[in-house]
Amino acid sequence: MLSFIALGTVLGLSAGFAPGPLLTLVISETLQHGLRSGIRVAIAPIITDLPIIGLTMYLASRMAQFHQILGVISLLGGCLLLYMGYQGMRTRGVKLNLKQQRAGSLGKGILANALSPHPYLFWLSVGAPIITQAMEVGTSSAILFLISFYLLLVGSKTLLSLMVARSKTFLSGNQYIYIMRSLGVVLTALAFTLFRDGMALLQLV
Repeated sequence: MLSFIALGTVLGLSAGFAPGPLLTLVISETLQHGLRSGIRVAIAPIITDLPIIGLTMYLASRMAQFHQILGVISLLGGCLLLYMGYQGMRTRGVKLNLKQQRAGSLGKGILANALSPHPYLFWLSVGAPIITQAMEVGTSSAILFLISFYLLLVGSKTLLSLMVARSKTFLSGNQYIYIMRSLGVVLTALAFTLFRDGMALLQLV
């Protein structure tokens, strides 16, 4: 059970701190409209991810007996985490090119997350297989994984919004860079775990 909480924590932190459209929107809304607007964007994944999780879990349940397909999905998930780890380890900070926009932060956050391919790729190749494994241990393990993931995902973006509201140079400073590079190393290690699981399902090891 603790291992799934740890997985949710690491993956939530990585997704929360990782540069991308949603992070850019969190920061830009914070700088233009204040801390509350940044936080509204940060909570958007809780709303948009529910149908994505439902869809990917349905697909995973339909493929549960097809070990070769699940093996390929695990390998793809490993590739995704390896790429995320690589991006994290080479982080040099985030630069924003801001344009004055109207408020409506939550709506913009929902739209940005729903139209991004990242949540779909993550939940299909990484999230759904982890939840499936957690369900084999117990429903509480899956619930704790999701709680820890979203608590850290939303919490880290909220923290970034708070830090940027106080100091506009935070995203280009050493603290942010060190956090991302450390998370990149952990994600790389998790990628090889998925590679191992995928090869086991494909009976390659």
